[in-house]
Amino acid sequence: MGFREHAARVRRILGIVLAVLLLGGVAAVLVAGGDRGDSGTATKTVRGVIGSEKAEFFADPEVVKALAAKGLTVRTETSGSWDMERLPLRGYDFAFPSAKAPADEIKARTKATGTPVRPFYSPLVVVAHSAAATVLAGNGLATLGPGGHTGTLRMEAYLAAARADRTWQQLKGSAGHAELSGTLFVTSTDPLASSSGALYLAAASYVADGGRVAGDEAAVDRTAPLLRKLIQVQGAQQSSSDAPFRDFVSGVGNPLVLVYESQVAAQLIAKQEAGDLVVLYPDTTVNSDHTLVPLTEAGRTLGDLLSTDPELRRLAVRHGFRPQGAPAEFTAATAGLTGYLDQTLTGVRQAPVPTSAVLHRMALRARDQGDPA
Repeated sequence: MGFREHAARVRRILGIVLAVLLLGGVAAVLVAGGDRGDSGTATKTVRGVIGSEKAEFFADPEVVKALAAKGLTVRTETSGSWDMERLPLRGYDFAFPSAKAPADEIKARTKATGTPVRPFYSPLVVVAHSAAATVLAGNGLATLGPGGHTGTLRMEAYLAAARADRTWQQLKGSAGHAELSGTLFVTSTDPLASSSGALYLAAASYVADGGRVAGDEAAVDRTAPLLRKLIQVQGAQQSSSDAPFRDFVSGVGNPLVLVYESQVAAQLIAKQEAGDLVVLYPDTTVNSDHTLVPLTEAGRTLGDLLSTDPELRRLAVRHGFRPQGAPAEFTAATAGLTGYLDQTLTGVRQAPVPTSAVLHRMALRARDQGDPA
């Protein structure tokens, strides 16, 4: 073969290889564009760790689209809020626990310079099946509203029952309900791993100590025996609120479960079957302020968007969250759900939350993992 023929053959081979590479590049762009769910606008990938109760929000195709329109693709991993504080967060753009206390710890440990953002919140509630709620109401532990699908858990009465180790069988009206047996208790998450479990202790401690927020070891000492009862009767606990709520919805597990109102509201807004669900608002509870800690500039941008962008706020409400400073948005979205949800939180008192150090100490004592100082 002569030089010219060889050169021509090489050029043909190179042309074919180049064409394949170009086609591969086009395919890669198309796949990336499809993954973003946008029409070709370049987006910046933002990585973060979130509480499991926000996983469905970030996975929502409409949320993905709204973020892409603002130039962001968000990749998330889930963790219990207090577990999050102990994770190595190098390489992440934000951490998004379910309360201010673990967010403060994350900010201090990572030396993050950005200001934490609280775009939305959710009060803690207790979900119950109708039979359990009716028995509680008949024994002065709860009150039920018209229709019987929402009401109030009377915390002082409930804590008194916990101190006395009362069982369901000791409550009038429980006969004939096989599922109502054993010690009366509310299922909560692990307070050493999860925000909702720790906030449950904060509310219980506040009520049990006569309306005083725990500020030192002496205050922890005063309520530690009761808090230990509340936790240890449960046995093994989950590290996030997602699993206990799913167990409740599927009809297994304990008849009383502490969850975020947002988890209930999201299902109701989506018109999912409610069955015999009853939502009990503790008369003293704690709001879970979902707090985003920006670890990079991209994380700060995400926090600002979640707080101010009208479309993202609308989608947050659709997932059951109450936007900060905008009660009308939640009220409008849940207008047909007042039989289950207390839109205005009438008669619900907010318990102050102890400092992170005190709350952690409280959780250790409740789990019987910390001796008195």
